[in-house]
Formats: sequence, C-alpha cells, structure tokens
Amino acid sequence: ITGELQDAVRKLGWFYPPDPASLKECSLGGNVATNAGGPHCLKYGVTRHYILGLEVVLADGNVARLGGRCHKDKTGFDLIGMFVGSEGMLGIVTEITCRLIPHPPARAMLSASFASFAEAAAAVQEILGAGFLPAALEIADKFTLGAARDHVGSGLIPDGESHLLVEIDGQAGSVSSEISAVGELLNDLGCLSLASAGDEAGCQAIWEIRRAFSYSLRATGLTKLNEDIVVPRGKLVELVAFCERLQEECGTPIACFGHAGDGNIHVNIMVEGIEDPAVRARSDEALDALFKAVLDLGGRIS
Repeated sequence: ITGELQDAVRKLGWFYPPDPASLKECSLGGNVATNAGGPHCLKYGVTRHYILGLEVVLADGNVARLGGRCHKDKTGFDLIGMFVGSEGMLGIVTEITCRLIPHPPARAMLSASFASFAEAAAAVQEILGAGFLPAALEIADKFTLGAARDHVGSGLIPDGESHLLVEIDGQAGSVSSEISAVGELLNDLGCLSLASAGDEAGCQAIWEIRRAFSYSLRATGLTKLNEDIVVPRGKLVELVAFCERLQEECGTPIACFGHAGDGNIHVNIMVEGIEDPAVRARSDEALDALFKAVLDLGGRIS
C-alpha cells in the first residue's frame, strides 16, 4: 500500500513523493501500472520519476529486469518509461525498485477561501506567475465544499464558495519566508479567509479535509460521474467558466476539485435519478460537451 511505504521510509528520514488521494488504499503495483500522480506531483513529479528498476514478466513468460539501482541510466531505450503507465499491456510487474529522496525538514500550509471558483483559479495563476513552486496547490468549488460540510462537519470547512490549499516545503527558513509571502499575495487578491498551519499535525488536518472531498460527494446520494480531466495550466480559468455554464445548461450540479497546480481537475457531474433514460441521456450529453471543451482547450480527457 502506497501510504505504508511512505510511512516506513519517513521514519528513516526519506520521502517517496507520489501521493494519490487514495494512498491509504492503493497499491504500488497499481501506481506503476497507471503512472499515478497526486497533489505533490506539481513539484515532485509522478510515479514514473520515482521508479529506478522493475522486474517484469512478459507475455511469453520470460522474466526481464529493467533498470536497477542507478539514479542515472541513459543506456538504450527507456523501457521503464514505457512500462510505467502501460496498465499491463506490455507485461506484469513483479518487483519495483523505488527512488527515495531526503524528506524536506519543514513544511507549512495555507487554507484560503474565495467568493468564487473563478477567483480561486485566478489566484493559482498569480501564485505560479510570481515565481513560487508550491509542493501542492489544490482547489475546490462551492458544491464540493457544501458536500464536505454536510459529511465531515461544517466547523472544519471554511466559509466561501471556493477553497484553495497551498503547501510549501523545504528548509525551515525558506518555508517560513515563502508561506508568509504567499499569504500576503492571497490577501492582496481578496481572499475571504486565510488560515495557516506550520506543524505536522496542522498540515495533516488540512490534508484530511482535502482527501475527504471525493467521499463527501458520494455521501450526497447522487450518482457521481467522475471525470479526471486535465487542461494546460493557463486554461484553468476558462475551464472553470465552461463548467459553470454547463451546470446551468444541463440543470445538474457539477462539482470541481483537484490539482490546480498542474491543471488536473476532477469534474463530477452529480446526477439524481440516473436510472431514468431521459436523465441518463442528458448526462451523456453533458459528458460529451465536457470532453469537447477540454480537447478544444488543448487538454486531455483522462
């Protein structure tokens, strides 16, 4: 289990950065098969960047070893790069050699709320444009926050119609300086509220809220049509505007949250009565419109 590896290496002062939201449940083999990412891939990259070697069983039964323990291996084809994310098409992975890095000695987080999703999306561009590279930069919209208030308790979720989570890590002095500067920027951008956490317990509390979003949406009782789309970061504001228009046109709530720092947003069409053929047809039309808009923005539909 991915989270178990992270916990084990953390005790030794090391860090395995790929962190899908399902890290307490997902397997390393599954992460390799899908080239899993997560909130920290903004700064640290995805699973492929942390795989040094693989043992694989090919379709004819032969066992092959790819890579090894060297951090630099540029001889021949990048077969590990092909296998990671191939979802079993090229063979079955039976052993994984992971790359670990030293664990950052300090981290801090900001939790900011905004009056609209568009304002929070614009703040993402401002943070990156100002030269900051957060470890994670996550966003959530009004419907997602409302579902979380109902599911985990309103006292834990900040007011406002959009939420922005910022994590900075590194050396203690630089983390303190950067978190202060990003906080000033968010205040200048008109955030409604701003809370910070500078210790491990506080940071974990903020992350638990983020990781509850998907479960909170399921708890609404609506059918959750979850699409895991990505657009160029510069098109995030346009994606947000489109989703708001689509929600009005299809008459069905659309919940958006995810990895704002790299443009990977979980767009969830929340459907009531999907067993009704007419409702299902409207939902399919909404999905088609979403996919077309994402491709028009230069994005990918998965």
